[in-house]
Amino acid sequence: MPDLATLPKAHLHVHLESTVRPGTLAELADSHGVTLPRKPDAFEGFTQFAAHNGAVRDCLRRPEDFTRVAREFCASQAADGVRYAEVTFTAAAHGERLGDPDMPLQAVLAGLKEGQALTGVECRVLLDHPRRRPAARLKRTLDLARRHPEVVGIGVAGEENHPLAPFADLFGEAADAGIGLVHHAGETCGADSVRDALTTGRADRIGHGIRALEDPSVIAELRDRRIPLEVCPSSNAALGLVESFSSHPLPHLLDAGLVVTLNTDIPDSTGTTLTDEYIRVRETFGYDDTVLATFARNAVDASYASEATKTLLHKDIDAWLTT
Repeated sequence: MPDLATLPKAHLHVHLESTVRPGTLAELADSHGVTLPRKPDAFEGFTQFAAHNGAVRDCLRRPEDFTRVAREFCASQAADGVRYAEVTFTAAAHGERLGDPDMPLQAVLAGLKEGQALTGVECRVLLDHPRRRPAARLKRTLDLARRHPEVVGIGVAGEENHPLAPFADLFGEAADAGIGLVHHAGETCGADSVRDALTTGRADRIGHGIRALEDPSVIAELRDRRIPLEVCPSSNAALGLVESFSSHPLPHLLDAGLVVTLNTDIPDSTGTTLTDEYIRVRETFGYDDTVLATFARNAVDASYASEATKTLLHKDIDAWLTT
C-alpha cells in the first residue's frame, strides 16, 4: 500500500489564518498582548468557530507576522506531500483592520515566495470576501487581485443565507479579467446556495458543495458542467455540519458522478493534515489507491496551475500509483 504522504497532491481549499502553528500563534499572541481563548475539543457550530478564528486574526498585525505564517504554511505543505497549493486569504478585511489595504497581501506573498524557494511548493492565493460585507469591499478585493498575478481567484464565503446578487457586476468584471471565481456554497445552507454560486456567482469551483445533493437539478448541472467540489470532510464533521466523519456524504457525491477533490479547510482546528484527510477517507470508506489517486488528479485539473505544472503533477501521480 503506497504511502499517502508521498502522493503528490494539490491543495485547493485551505484558509491561511487556519494554518498558523500553535507555537507561532502563542508567540504572536504574547508579543501583541492578545489573550487567546481556549480552543474547545469540539466546536459547537460555525459561530463558535468564527469567534476562535477572530482571535487568531487579531494576532496578525505586522508584516513579519503575515510573512512568517505564509512561509511556515509552505513548509507544512511540503512535509505533507503537497506540491501545489491555492491558499485562501481575507486580505481586504485585514487591510481594513490594520489601516493599510496593501500590506497584508504583500506580506503574505513575500512569505509564500520565501517558502517556495525553500521547499519547492508552488503556492497561489485566493482572496475571499464575507457575503454579509458590502460590495465596496469586494471591489477592493478585486482590485488587489488585478494588481498581483499570484492571486488566481476571488470568491465569497461566510453566511450562505446572504444572496450573491449585490456582487453580480463584480463577478462579471473578475471573469472578464481572467480571475477565477471560487465560492463557498452548500456548506451551511442548501442546494439553492450552490445554484446561486453557479449562476449569479459564475463559479469555476464550489467550496464544499455537500448540500447540493438536496436538489437533483443542481447535481445534474454540477455533473454536466464538470464543476469541481472542494470537499472537506474533517472540517464538516468538526463544525457539526455532518453528524460524523463516517456519515459524510462523500460517497454519494462520487456516486452522483461529480468531480470531487479532498481538502482540509481549517487544519489547525481539526488537527488534520491533507495526508490525514486522505488516510481517513481510505480507512472510513474503503477506497483503494486508484480512487485516492483520482482525488489527487481531480485537484490538479481543478486548480489554476499552469499546464506545465499540471502535466508534471499528473506524471508524478501516475508514478506514485505504480510504485
